Amino acid sequence: MSILHISKLRYTAILATVLEKTILLLIALFLIVGLCSGFIGGLLGIGGGVIIVPVLYLLFSRTGLYPNDVVLLVAVATSLACVVFTSASAAYTQIKGQRVHWPVVRQLLPFVLLGSLTAGYVAPQLPSQALKLGFALFISIVSMIMFFDWKPAPHRQWRPGVRAFPIGLGAGLVSGLAGIAGGNVIVPTLIYFNIPPHQATATASTLGVPIAAVGALGYMLLAPASNQLGLIGYVDPQAFVFIVAGAVVAAPLGVRFAQRLPGATLKRIFAVMLLLVALRMVF
Repeated sequence: MSILHISKLRYTAILATVLEKTILLLIALFLIVGLCSGFIGGLLGIGGGVIIVPVLYLLFSRTGLYPNDVVLLVAVATSLACVVFTSASAAYTQIKGQRVHWPVVRQLLPFVLLGSLTAGYVAPQLPSQALKLGFALFISIVSMIMFFDWKPAPHRQWRPGVRAFPIGLGAGLVSGLAGIAGGNVIVPTLIYFNIPPHQATATASTLGVPIAAVGALGYMLLAPASNQLGLIGYVDPQAFVFIVAGAVVAAPLGVRFAQRLPGATLKRIFAVMLLLVALRMVF
């Protein structure tokens, strides 16, 4: 056996070892992301996409798994697929605790579904930088209002006459474009109508399941073909499986912890999370 042949065998073995370690590291990171996103999703009713999207974007970018022009779309689509189960786990606990405001769910549901489905087609057509900056500005304003404990007028209540179409469509579209479950829009909107923070969080978790499910389907069925091996539409199945495994375990813990926090504290935590979303969108 020649020296050159032995060198090739050694190189192949080393490369296989490095690849194996890289895959194991990625799996471990996916599990950690799932645990963190599940806990925060259950705590705040936001689905955990604010963690999943930036981390996946970073991992996919640094590892070069996907071309730059589809990295963000893969992160967003995969996040939505994961958030279905993150929100489902949290929503089950919230429904069991009878904290969901069902009239709001019934009014908003058809419109958030329409908006979320549309996002899968619209997202690949938009300039990503303009989209990110506009969303970051909106979320920053909302986070400041909530952090400084803005009080809505006492007479303002959620009634059947509330314009559910623009609220639901906007929440669904923003959620689908950003890879989140809608809580970032729905929770402050419901608090604006004097729905208590814990109820707003529970309602957002419940709506997050269909929002994320339809949004993920949009990226799998309506979005232009990604032409990348290993993807289902724009969803990375490996990341999806391990993130969901961690999230389903941690989401109920977040819900239980949320019930021990005062409403004002919950609002401030939510405000900080919104600001992190804004910074993520900018950078």
